[in-house]
Amino acid sequence: MSAENASGPTEDQVEILEYNFNKVNKHPDPTTLCLIAAEAGLSEEETQKWFKQRLAQWRRSEGLPSECRSVTD
Repeated sequence: MSAENASGPTEDQVEILEYNFNKVNKHPDPTTLCLIAAEAGLSEEETQKWFKQRLAQWRRSEGLPSECRSVTD
């Protein structure tokens, strides 16, 4: 079955995204985002969307509001 983009990134792509999220930066700047997107073989939009969703998920797991205005890490 080819579930290319139907259900989001592949396992390999998620591995790259997770690595960058956990080890590099939870809030990548546009340049970093572009590099991560290139490394994962995703568009910048897809990568940004993934980071946004992942950050909301992380915030919930930390007991924080999923959206936050001006809290720096």
